[in-house]
Amino acid sequence: MVVPAVLLLLGALLSVAAPRLLARADWPDREPVLALWVWQCVVAAVLLCCALSMTLSAAAAWQEVRGPVFATAPRPVVEAYAFGAAGATAPAAAVALACGGLWSAAMLVREVVRARARRRRRRAELLVRAPLLPGEEPGNDRLVVLEGERPDAWWLPGPSPRLVITTAALRRLKGRQLDAVLAHEQGHARARHDWLLHCSSALAGGFPQVPVFAAFRDEMHRLVELAADDMASRRFGRLTTALALVELNEHRGVFGPCPTPGAQVPERVHRLLTPPARLTAARRLRLTALASLVPVVPVLVAFVPGLRALG
Repeated sequence: MVVPAVLLLLGALLSVAAPRLLARADWPDREPVLALWVWQCVVAAVLLCCALSMTLSAAAAWQEVRGPVFATAPRPVVEAYAFGAAGATAPAAAVALACGGLWSAAMLVREVVRARARRRRRRAELLVRAPLLPGEEPGNDRLVVLEGERPDAWWLPGPSPRLVITTAALRRLKGRQLDAVLAHEQGHARARHDWLLHCSSALAGGFPQVPVFAAFRDEMHRLVELAADDMASRRFGRLTTALALVELNEHRGVFGPCPTPGAQVPERVHRLLTPPARLTAARRLRLTALASLVPVVPVLVAFVPGLRALG
């Protein structure tokens, strides 16, 4: 039975080739939302390859799995998969892939637990710095202003999301610049970028040697910021958004000849001030459709023997 091996080979090819192809492309910075969708489709295809290979390997190894999986399939379809010729590698492959799936789930649970712990810690710190007044109920204040000497603003996700901004930021941001910062943070919240970051961090942390997962994590951190910048600039203008970024980050040492690790901020400012030409609507549609078809390929590969038997 060669279908599980073909699926694993396809997954390995995608995990190596996709990051290289996307790194060479010139359009992700121009269309960050589309790039986010493409990355999600590629990672979904890799995971589907592993899941389908595990299912077929387990079906070849054990009748207890084969029965439920092929319960409604005609006999020619079951015979087309040649389960009898699977050999001794099928049980080992099924167990290894199942362990990989359990490890992925454990990494995701760990990432979510850590994120919730960070949120609880930050909410406790927020309550200390901005205690509730008599009569106030927790969770009702979606905007929290903190006394602080450093300009900063961030969105605190959770069941009762809050936008936190310091008094220094209020003093430095002028007019529509403050609106642009708020729109940027609200863009993160509306698109649920926190879940993208959790999933990408979990996969990269669980499988650090897999190129597609490491690249997925790095690109998610970069692309979600570009997407939020675009959301803010569409409402309040690119110049206003760029000036707001400068005002919020000038004290962090991200500008200059020796920038700190937050050096993507100058690139974001440059992108806002010299916006690249967007792709045409037709090309965006083609890329969206092509990316949507990538996860379909493993499904088609898995169904090839059955479709041949029925045809």
